[in-house]
Amino acid sequence: MATATLEVADIFRATGQRWRQAHAGHLSLDHLKVMSAIERCRTASLGGHVLRCTACDHTEISYNSCRNRHCPKCQASSALRWLEARQADLLPVEYYHVVFTLPEPVSAIAYYNKRVVYAMLFKAAAQTLLTIGADPKHLGANLGLTLVLHTWGSSMTHHPHVHGIVPGGGLSRDGEHWISCRRGFFLPVRVLSRLFRRLFYTYLLKAHTAGLLKFFGDYQDLEEPSAFARWMKPLRQVEWVVYAKKPFAGPEAVLAYLSRYTHRVAIANSRLLDFDGEQVQFKWKDYRAKEKDRHKTMTLEAGEFIRRFLLHILPSGFHRIRHYGLLSNALRRKTIPTARKLLNAPTEPEMNAPENLVNPETASTDSEQPTYICTECGMPMVVIESLSHYHHQRAPPGLMDEKR
Repeated sequence: MATATLEVADIFRATGQRWRQAHAGHLSLDHLKVMSAIERCRTASLGGHVLRCTACDHTEISYNSCRNRHCPKCQASSALRWLEARQADLLPVEYYHVVFTLPEPVSAIAYYNKRVVYAMLFKAAAQTLLTIGADPKHLGANLGLTLVLHTWGSSMTHHPHVHGIVPGGGLSRDGEHWISCRRGFFLPVRVLSRLFRRLFYTYLLKAHTAGLLKFFGDYQDLEEPSAFARWMKPLRQVEWVVYAKKPFAGPEAVLAYLSRYTHRVAIANSRLLDFDGEQVQFKWKDYRAKEKDRHKTMTLEAGEFIRRFLLHILPSGFHRIRHYGLLSNALRRKTIPTARKLLNAPTEPEMNAPENLVNPETASTDSEQPTYICTECGMPMVVIESLSHYHHQRAPPGLMDEKR
């Protein structure tokens, strides 16, 4: 299979049915829906359009996208629409990137309690930044922040963490002044780490007491309060990872970063190298190695590749991008204009999304106002025919059972 066209969908189509049969009874409806969406994405089963070039009469078929948020091919256009709505929130200040990561023991139980633990991760990270930012010993300002959940490492193992994008400053308590942080320095990482650990520890203990956590396999004994308390104790004695990167080089760099991170999935098609029908080879980055040795390749059995991909399916309706403080949905319409006024900035920022935001090979072709460009001459194409969705004929469940 040519590396230039290799996609996650190719692997799912080739081995997905066999893998589903081997794991029948152990897959959730969400898993099955995501696999089906990715396998059908931009195929005849979803329908499409017949296009004709207005200049050279070249004709081609464009099939519809599945628009599933876990599909590698459908995220570029979603990110573009989301970023267009975010441009008005950008301020002419330094922006900082902060990462909050859960310890490995917590990650292990998070997989079976995604909705509860991921929500706690958001809550603890946001409360940490807002609390330390408001402390007069550090900044003494009301911050605004955007948090994005990622649940994977480069090798697609389960690694829950949130990326925080935060302006380097905030409004004073009375809302009359903009307070900037020291140039090149946001908030002390150790202080953030300690508070994050304490808050998450408290939330996790409360969730266990309320019976919100479920345990399976080797963790079954943690249902007992005494066993859970013993398991929790070492977590207070280790450092929790909070990482603060250097500030971005202006608001444009913030948009470019968000375009890569907000709608990312467990693995992009561009990282796939080879698939021989049984094994998948892909690029990954080993952060434990030295900088020059980090870029490596990994080979997995197709079934293991699928298993790792499905580790990162989010619960239905769970929001992976959230805004807090000055950027919260309840406040942003008031706080952003106030901040721009205090910073002597234009009411509306004049900025376009980064040119490299949308990959032409992954951009959606069935958006609300699609633009089709001829691959032969580069001129506009028009829709001359719509293709209906293709549905397999299915017998009623009772008849299917009898045939089996």
